[in-house]
Amino acid sequence: MIQPPDGFSEEALAVDTYVQAEKGQWVVYMDVIFWEETVHHRIRAYPHRRQAEIAADWIKRAARRDLRQLPTGE
Repeated sequence: MIQPPDGFSEEALAVDTYVQAEKGQWVVYMDVIFWEETVHHRIRAYPHRRQAEIAADWIKRAARRDLRQLPTGE
């Protein structure tokens, strides 16, 4: 198995959000990707798809702002 770079074994590597229809509402989900697992979070339901899409975009941008970058070897 490939080992993570130093300092990245517990760090989130990537974040993604998406919107899914459920029971007449639109739900925002966020996936946080770690070296060995992906953690799936249900964030919140919204009555309108556009509201959920805006919230998903804001959440993703805020979460990505705090991610460390993997070393590139340059």
